[in-house]
Amino acid sequence: MYPNLDAEMARRGIKRKDLACLFKNRTATVSDKLNGKYPFLLDEAFRIKETYFPDMPLDYLFKQTNQNTS
Repeated sequence: MYPNLDAEMARRGIKRKDLACLFKNRTATVSDKLNGKYPFLLDEAFRIKETYFPDMPLDYLFKQTNQNTS
């Protein structure tokens, strides 16, 4: 999961469908990646940053939370 990316998307009004259009992908695929089911590719992460968050560090945006609490 990418809580920082989710929060910044919400602050700027960027929807999952916007990312899906950026990658010519399904919204469900983007949701799977944002939920941590599949990883973002490095070029996808750079493209998101360059397109929507040029003023933010990549490591901040894509910092993951640990889904396992055990």
